[in-house]
Amino acid sequence: MMSDMRQSLLRRDALSAAKEVLYHLDIYLSGQVQNNPSPSVDTPTLELVEEFILHRRMSALQELQLLEIMCSCFQEQSRDAVRQLIFSALFTLQGNQADESRMALLGKLVSMAIAVSRVPILECAATWLQRSHPVYCRRLARVLVDDYCSLLPGSMVPTLNNLSCSCPPFCCQFITAVTTLYDLSTEELTPPVQLLQMVVSWIQDQPRLVLITLLNTPPSSSQPIGSLDLTPLAGLVRWCVKAPLAYRRDGKQDLANGMTETELEAGPLFSELHLSVLQVLLLLPGVLREKGLLGRLALLQPDQLTSLISDLSGLLEELNPLHSDTQTHIQLTLDRLAQALQVSMAAGALLCSREDLRALCSRLPHNNLLQLVMSGPVQQSGFYPHIHTPPLGYSPRPSPLGPHPSSHSPHPSFPSPPFLPSMAFPFRPSH
Repeated sequence: MMSDMRQSLLRRDALSAAKEVLYHLDIYLSGQVQNNPSPSVDTPTLELVEEFILHRRMSALQELQLLEIMCSCFQEQSRDAVRQLIFSALFTLQGNQADESRMALLGKLVSMAIAVSRVPILECAATWLQRSHPVYCRRLARVLVDDYCSLLPGSMVPTLNNLSCSCPPFCCQFITAVTTLYDLSTEELTPPVQLLQMVVSWIQDQPRLVLITLLNTPPSSSQPIGSLDLTPLAGLVRWCVKAPLAYRRDGKQDLANGMTETELEAGPLFSELHLSVLQVLLLLPGVLREKGLLGRLALLQPDQLTSLISDLSGLLEELNPLHSDTQTHIQLTLDRLAQALQVSMAAGALLCSREDLRALCSRLPHNNLLQLVMSGPVQQSGFYPHIHTPPLGYSPRPSPLGPHPSSHSPHPSFPSPPFLPSMAFPFRPSH
């Protein structure tokens, strides 16, 4: 039967053949969902997809028409299970030469779906981002950022802002992807201001959006190894903490107030984002308790914290300690780090001991707030039971802190203070 269909498709033009394959996918997978408890896509069908959708050469007009046909196909299919299977047949990476064509077509389809508000496609894209390797997630994120933040900055603001309400799962996965793409390690990997504005707007409008993947994931399930995090919290914390030092490093010419032009624009946005992230962390205990994961699932992994502090040490080595404004930026970074650590530990997002924190942060310059956080609360350990519970969650990453590299001594220009175990911690939660 497949050979007859292939012969028939070969006689058609590229667009007509691709449309016929999509129609076949819809009929075939609808039957699979109805009659098979474990529906899947067979190899001959995947071969048809590759030959007649991914490999056939099309003109720019034909490609645009194909994207419109695909948008209609997903919009008109009422069953989510069938839509997800069709999307999987088209875009699940197979480790072959067709993957490049898959990624190119996927980027164009998702970009169009954003522009014309095709929520079913964005929901499928959210699932794809959750299941795919971060390398490919970053590639898709890069395409979308280029389309909406570089090529058309500001022209799609209402459409983009509405995404947080129309498709929160996609927004959550997209934020997770862009925070791994833009890690502030170089000037080129600093998030564009337009992207930052969009992320801040989404989270301020829908704080629980950051947790939507976690909320929709059954407690018994496990993330695919090597996939994106369940939430973008670790990436967002990294953005907020590293930003002051990263902009100092990248600044080419200072204004009269000692700030670069980009920093002047992005600085308030990072402050707003930092506040929003802390507010989201405060929502976590209820969410984790409801799912039976409080004290068992570390959403901020110790290895991510180790990496962040290592990055901060590297940034400190690049900065000029004699610059008039450097110390202000260092203290802002350390204040944000201390706030994120304290709230994360109190909320059950970070499962590690104060001793581990002291070992990690010993390489950093002195900061009063960080000193208080490392000292710990005066309450007995039972007050924060989830902090002292061994992590038993379903995260694929190891939870215990490994030994921290000791080859880097504290930066000579920013000496570390001695730890003061008797320093009181002023925070007194009321019952």
